[in-house]
Amino acid sequence: MLDISLKQVQALSFGFLLVLSGGSWLIMSWPFAQSVIVGGVIAIASFFSGHRDISSFLKSFEPPVEGKEDEKRSGGKSIYIIKFWLRLALIAVILLFFIKSGKANVIGLLLGLSTVVFAIILTTLSVAGRYFLSRKG
Repeated sequence: MLDISLKQVQALSFGFLLVLSGGSWLIMSWPFAQSVIVGGVIAIASFFSGHRDISSFLKSFEPPVEGKEDEKRSGGKSIYIIKFWLRLALIAVILLFFIKSGKANVIGLLLGLSTVVFAIILTTLSVAGRYFLSRKG
């Protein structure tokens, strides 16, 4: 069930990004829509990267498969934490660059950065609704 939810979040994130950027272009302006796109791409890329890092971190706790004991296991908690902070710092630098250069609208960036949050909320409500509707009694 978790994989289905993550796929839903990923698909909805792209869908929200398309709708928000298209709506921003029609209602506001193209520079505002570009800011939404930049924010959305940053948020979705961070979500994908975080998902990959968490998956590899959790796999480090699995027992080794026979015949693959010599395979290097990707670090532990410290590597995960370092990657998390590096990703956060990279996002901060990218956002700072766009804001300081004057090429991005801050509200548009925030709207784009919210695409994953919207997708998570909608997916959570969908899964919760299916859970409560499937209960019998």
